[in-house]
Amino acid sequence: MPHYRRALTGTSYFFTVVTHRRRPILCDGAVRDALRHAIENVRTRLPFTTNAMVLMPDHLHCIWTLPDGDTDFSLRWSQIKHYVSHACGQRYSGTLSASRQRQRTAAIWQRRFWEHQIRDETDMERHVDYIHYNPVKHGFVAAASAWPYSTFSRFVRAGIYPADWGGNPACDGMEFE
Repeated sequence: MPHYRRALTGTSYFFTVVTHRRRPILCDGAVRDALRHAIENVRTRLPFTTNAMVLMPDHLHCIWTLPDGDTDFSLRWSQIKHYVSHACGQRYSGTLSASRQRQRTAAIWQRRFWEHQIRDETDMERHVDYIHYNPVKHGFVAAASAWPYSTFSRFVRAGIYPADWGGNPACDGMEFE
């Protein structure tokens, strides 16, 4: 897609962050709220721009642009995960492994995350498309516009995507739960 708006300064990264044992909890209201507050809280102290994002039941994808000269995305993710774990830990802790019991961390997140530095405009476009098509790919909705937990509508309002972008013709007429 042409005309993606990308920060002219700083470095952009694509991330995949997964829940512990892929538990489908990220779309629950309490976790969504905690994640939103965590991102806002961390962003005030350690600035970054969220270029695109999708929240799936057991993982999330996003693209961040960090300020010039700042590459410490690990600290940001550590603090975001900690905040969400603290806010929702009792509710979603489940059975903790021995090492997590020693560390007293809630079993909400996988310990690691996957990151990829965006190389150029084409790479940005491909990753933004991947993010917004992800709910269709996983069979949750028949079109990207039907998934409420993404930045897709922001891209439609900006004229980057047409409203009907990202439909799966094989799913036309199907109902999803």
